Amino acid sequence: MSIEGIILGHDRRGISGLRPQLPADFCDQAASLVPEEPGTAIIVTGFYILAAGAAETDGPPGAVVIGDALRAIGHNVVYVTDRYTAPLMSAIAGSDSEVIDFPIVDDESSKEYARGLLARLQPSLIVAIERCGLTSEGLYRNMRGNDITQYNAKIDHLFSDHPNTIGIGDGGNEIGLGNVASAVTTIPTLVKIPAVTTTTKLILASVSNWGGYGLVAAISERRGKNLLPSIEAERALMERTVDAGAVDGMSSKQEYKVDGFTLEENSQVLVELHEFLYRQGISA
Repeated sequence: MSIEGIILGHDRRGISGLRPQLPADFCDQAASLVPEEPGTAIIVTGFYILAAGAAETDGPPGAVVIGDALRAIGHNVVYVTDRYTAPLMSAIAGSDSEVIDFPIVDDESSKEYARGLLARLQPSLIVAIERCGLTSEGLYRNMRGNDITQYNAKIDHLFSDHPNTIGIGDGGNEIGLGNVASAVTTIPTLVKIPAVTTTTKLILASVSNWGGYGLVAAISERRGKNLLPSIEAERALMERTVDAGAVDGMSSKQEYKVDGFTLEENSQVLVELHEFLYRQGISA
């Protein structure tokens, strides 16, 4: 099975219905954007769960897995989120990681902040994983269609003009899903009002964290070195994420689940990706 097949397995939401809209090797195409020369990568994440008043467990762990892989091949990594996820990212990304709290302000001020951030960091790559994207109304909406604009920094503006951007999502309302916005509305189980923010390349997955793992597997294949975390390390990361205050996006409870999947179910996807790389003759 391909990397794409693995991360779109166990689809409970219908996101795989969008697969025909993308190239068959969409993970490899996204991985092709990772520069050979070390530079700075910005990784954006954090999805606010209205019913819990907290960030969800999907997104931040995947961001850390991507960040660790990029650092392992020489890149500097900066995480960007807002005040509702910044403490969580600081808790799980490591004490030596830079976490930027993008302010929740009006649109023009957000654009100005984004321009300043890009000028300072000069990123060669920007990745969004499970980050709510603006709709055509200029709002942010969750899977139920509720308006969560007041809880979201307009980080979308980082993606406006950069040539190397990757979006990872699983529901239709995330940064990057603007690439396939018209198709999102044809699938009844996805959001009714999709995000319109686009990225250079898009990764679809049944759970966005899995899309992050898929990206790392594709980078590993290109670099000839397995950059994925061990099963034990990934499980410990998931547990730290929950212990730091994140909630399951389905239940809105602080429990060891991601989009309703148990940690054991979650780890199985990582097992399959390790096995895929092993079959390709790629080891750590």
